[in-house]
Amino acid sequence: MARTREFDTEAAVSRAMELFWTRGYEATSVRDLTGHLGIGQGSLYAAFGDKAGLYRAALEHYRTTLAADALRSLEEGADARSAIRTMLVERVRIAVEDDGRGCLVVNAACERLPEDAATRRTVRDTQDAGRDALAEVLRVAAERGEIAKRHDPYSLAAFLVTFLNGLLVSAKITPDVRALEPLMEVALAALD
Repeated sequence: MARTREFDTEAAVSRAMELFWTRGYEATSVRDLTGHLGIGQGSLYAAFGDKAGLYRAALEHYRTTLAADALRSLEEGADARSAIRTMLVERVRIAVEDDGRGCLVVNAACERLPEDAATRRTVRDTQDAGRDALAEVLRVAAERGEIAKRHDPYSLAAFLVTFLNGLLVSAKITPDVRALEPLMEVALAALD
C-alpha cells in the first residue's frame, strides 16, 4: 500500500524557493534541500521527481506569489508613473535583501539558460506577464494623458522589463537601493 505524504508540499516548495534563491540551483544539493526541508530524499523524489522538479516548482511559486504581487501593485497604482516607480523600487528592495540575492527569476535566467528549456518557459512566462501588465498600464496612461504617446505601450513595457532585469542583476553587484534609485529615474524619463 502506498504511504501518504507526510509533509506539506506547498510549505516545502516555499522553503526550497528561499534556499534556491539564496544559493542558486547548482550550489544547492539534494542533501541541502532535504536538510533544509526536514524531509527524506525519497519523499523529495516522490513529491517532485528530482531536484530539477523541485526547482521548477519553486520558480512557479515565485511567479504566482512575489511576481504576481508586483503586478497587482502595479495595476492598483494611482497614476502610471508613480505605480511604475513604486514597482521598480520594491523589486530592487527585495533584490538587495540578504546581501544582494537578486531576483529568483533573473537569477534562474542567468544560471540555467539557455540549456534548461523548462526554466526558460517559466522565466519567459513571468517576463511576458510583467510586460503585458505594464503595457496595459501604459496604454491607459497614454489615453489619460499621464505619459507621452510617442512610444508604443508594448515596446515601452518591453524596455522597462529589460531595464528592470538589468537593474536586478546590478542589485546583486551593488546591493544598495539608494545607489540604484537614480537609474530608475533615468528609465522613467522614457515616459515623458
